Amino acid sequence: MLFIILIQWMIKQFVLVPLLQINNLDATGTFVFHYLLIITTVLIAAGGYVLNDYFDMKIDAINKPEKQYVGKSISKQTAMLMHQVLTFCGVATGLLLAWFLKNVTLALIFVVIPGLLWFYSASYKRQLIIGNVIIALIAALSIFVVGMTEMAVLQKKFGYLIFETEIPFQVYAWTGGFAVFAFLLTWIREIIKDIEDIHGDRELECRTLPIVWGIPKTKIALLCLIFITSALVLLADFFLIPFVGTFTLRYIAFGIITPLAMLSYLIFKASKPGDYHQASSLSKFIMFIGLLYTLVFNYLLAKETGISIFNTFIIQ
Repeated sequence: MLFIILIQWMIKQFVLVPLLQINNLDATGTFVFHYLLIITTVLIAAGGYVLNDYFDMKIDAINKPEKQYVGKSISKQTAMLMHQVLTFCGVATGLLLAWFLKNVTLALIFVVIPGLLWFYSASYKRQLIIGNVIIALIAALSIFVVGMTEMAVLQKKFGYLIFETEIPFQVYAWTGGFAVFAFLLTWIREIIKDIEDIHGDRELECRTLPIVWGIPKTKIALLCLIFITSALVLLADFFLIPFVGTFTLRYIAFGIITPLAMLSYLIFKASKPGDYHQASSLSKFIMFIGLLYTLVFNYLLAKETGISIFNTFIIQ
C-alpha cells in the first residue's frame, strides 16, 4: 500500500508537475484529484489483497502457514466483509473522481479493475500465464492512470485545446514508460513467486508456469524476460530519453542493468523456496530503483530548461 502511494505521488510530483512547468502551466489545484486517485487505488488494492488471502487459505496453509491470517485470526466471513467494504469505498471514490472530471474512461477503469481482481483471485491466478499478466497489467495501469487523471484535469480546465499542444504526448509517453517498466518487473516477480509457491499450488491443482513447464524451462522464460527488460530500458535511453549527457545511461547501467544481472544469477542458482524469496525481494528493489528515476528526471529537466527542481529551487 505504501509503495502504491509513493509511486503515484512521485509520478505526479516529479514527472507531471515539471512537464506542466516547462509548458508554462500551473499545477496548483490539481493535487486534490490525485489524492482522490491515490485513495481510490489503495482501497481497491487493499480489497484485492484481502480477497486474494480469502481464496488462498488452503494454498497459504501449505506455502506460508506462519503468514496466514484468514481462517485463523480473521474469519472467512470477516475477510469477505472487509473486501466488500474496501472495494465499495474504493469504487465509490473512483466514480466520484470520474464524475468530477466528467471522464467515462476513468469510471470504467475503477469498475473493471475490482472485477479483474475477483476473477484473478478466484480463478485466473491458478491458470497458465493469464494470472501473471493480469497482475502485471494492473500494476502498470496503477501508474498510467496517473497520467490519464492529469489529462482529464487539463481537459476539464482547458477543453480540447490541450490536445493541440505537446502536453498529451509528453504525459502519456513518460507515464507509459514507467508503466511498461512496472509491467515487466511485476510479471517477472509473479513468475518467481509461482516457483516459490509451487508446492502449495501443485496440491491445489493449479496450472502455473513452473507446474506446467517445469522449473528449468520457467527459469529460461524468466531470463528471457529479464533480457527483454534490460534491452528495452537501454533502447529507451538511446532513442527516446532526450536528455544531454550520460547521467541516465549511468543510472540505468548501475541502478537497473547490474541488479537485473544479479537477479538472473540468483534465479539460475536458486534451488529452494528461500532462494526464490530472495530473488523476489530483489525484483521489488529493482522496481523501486526504477521509480527513483523520477527524481533524476526532475533534476535533468530542471537543469536543461531552468525550471525549479523538486518545485523548490532553481539550478544555476
